[in-house]
Amino acid sequence: MHELAIAESIVKTVRSEVEKAGLQKVIAVGLKIGALTDVVPEALEFGFEAITKDTSLDGVRLVIDKIPIKSECKSCKSIFEVEDFAFVCPKCESREVEIVQGNELDIAYIEVTEDEETRSGQETDSLK
Repeated sequence: MHELAIAESIVKTVRSEVEKAGLQKVIAVGLKIGALTDVVPEALEFGFEAITKDTSLDGVRLVIDKIPIKSECKSCKSIFEVEDFAFVCPKCESREVEIVQGNELDIAYIEVTEDEETRSGQETDSLK
């Protein structure tokens, strides 16, 4: 279950960024997860919840954006979404394709609350 190791890495990165920026309470962490990463979102969420229980990140929401596989045809330069792992250009039927999307495993943002002194009409702020 590599999702637990990924969850640990997310927690470490979030804590580091929050400390570095002097941010307040974290509300949510946005992730971009490509279809080729073989990450099971439910397992990642479970691992994240287990690791953060009774910590400063307890209750933080993971917002997962699933990124589909896209390829670019080397012959006709068409970019297309890969379905059922069929890496064949739908336009010219070439098998000479390059994956251009679907390998992502990124923290896209960290959403935090502002403290009362810096609040200026906004309820939340994001670190990107």
